[in-house]
Amino acid sequence: MASQVHLVISFLLVIVGCSLVIEGRNYDTSKFNRTSFPRKFIFGTASSSYQYEGAFNEDGRGPSIWDTYTHEHPERIRKGGNGDVANDHYHRYKEDVALMKDMGMDAYRFSISWSRILPKGKLNGGVNKKGIQFYNNLIDELLSKGLQPFVTLFHWDVPQHLEDEYGGFLSSHIVPDFQDYAELCYKEFGDRVKHWITLNEPWSFSSNSYSLGILAPGRCSKYVGNCSAGNSATEPYITGHNQLLAHAAAVKVYKEKYQAEQKGKIGITLVSNWFIPFSRAKIHKDAAQRAIDFMFGWFMDPLTYGNYPKNMRLLSGNRLPKFSKEQSLLVKGSYDFLGLNYYTSSYVANNPVYNNAQPSYMADPRCNITSERNGVPIGPKAGSAWLYVYPRGIRDLLLYTKQRYKNPIIYITENGIDEVNNSTLSLKEALADTMRIDFYHGHLSFVVKALNEGTDVRGYFAWSLLDNFEWSEGYTVRFGINYVDFKTMKRYRKHSSIWFKKFLLK
Repeated sequence: MASQVHLVISFLLVIVGCSLVIEGRNYDTSKFNRTSFPRKFIFGTASSSYQYEGAFNEDGRGPSIWDTYTHEHPERIRKGGNGDVANDHYHRYKEDVALMKDMGMDAYRFSISWSRILPKGKLNGGVNKKGIQFYNNLIDELLSKGLQPFVTLFHWDVPQHLEDEYGGFLSSHIVPDFQDYAELCYKEFGDRVKHWITLNEPWSFSSNSYSLGILAPGRCSKYVGNCSAGNSATEPYITGHNQLLAHAAAVKVYKEKYQAEQKGKIGITLVSNWFIPFSRAKIHKDAAQRAIDFMFGWFMDPLTYGNYPKNMRLLSGNRLPKFSKEQSLLVKGSYDFLGLNYYTSSYVANNPVYNNAQPSYMADPRCNITSERNGVPIGPKAGSAWLYVYPRGIRDLLLYTKQRYKNPIIYITENGIDEVNNSTLSLKEALADTMRIDFYHGHLSFVVKALNEGTDVRGYFAWSLLDNFEWSEGYTVRFGINYVDFKTMKRYRKHSSIWFKKFLLK
């Protein structure tokens, strides 16, 4: 019900014809709007279960590593937040779907909480029927409003039971358990879900959780960070390898048993920065190639060619697992489409010794990655320290993917910007997110350029529909197109939400 959504438009915003005039700036959607894209191009918003749902211990849900991490180590989350309530999407999903519909969106990308439907992570630990019912209700609500569900199976929330039993993705035991979980989802939801995504950003999970130790379960070497256990030289590669094998197993069972009847598609979502050489010198160009190989190629090379990039094999040595011939064939080509997340770009300079660092995933590429060159930022800084706005990077990354990886079908599954959660702002001021309109307008313009240059992009999902729990940043930043008052859970439209509605409703 649209009436349930609190729509607040400040007096600074005036709707005139097809233009939005905000603080004296004109965002004209009469010339650039959804008709600038192919007719069947899909627009949507994206979310994830732990960041959105809340209801962490309701209706039979089992704990995930993020419940344990945030409860046992609140000091690792800025200002000590957690996802116990998040933005309460579990109870307010109908209101949120109504908001998507009113904005003119075509689809919603969300993830399933593995431990909500399998509290112990395994079939023999029991299936939680109330968890199944929640996702059935969400999917049915989306379809009743004309929105397509894009479902991600894993967005970093390993069931705590599997972490306790064998170390989660550090063990190959997770491969059959993930396959069983995926198959359960196909059985329960596959009659209505036509786009499956196995994993979200395996790079982020492996590098941040097992190299830097800043995401759950918070493992790293002592010489890298304040972690009680871990090995930053080996564990990122082990977990990355097991994620690829779990992905391939889930794809195999879908293709063999469900795809023909259910007529859906299955893929994986990867993330990458675009990397720009610090100068035209060959050593810096080579460093930029190593940087993208260690971030994007780490997963995209095996998925396309059946093996890790040569740079990774040379520099990581025997710390990088090897695929058997059978595994290589299983992983190679194991996707119908690629989900691609893009947020920012970086400069890269050669550093042959990486400050004489001890072995780690972060040191292996032998390069320095920075957001500035000669004191000048690559673009405007967002709320998060790592995010600088560089719209051209999305076009360059898309063209690189086309050329290097056989022009796959691509959905931009995340793209967005955050602002600092400033409690001193009035609601009116907090809703005036001009920088987010700039961000989306700029990035969508470069997606059109990439389309015109032959890339096969089929859709675009903005991150994110709502303000949410932002992992180690907690609630100190806001990524939402729509504002959430975390005390009352009321939703309010930011100016970018109104711009999107004008952009989409043509």
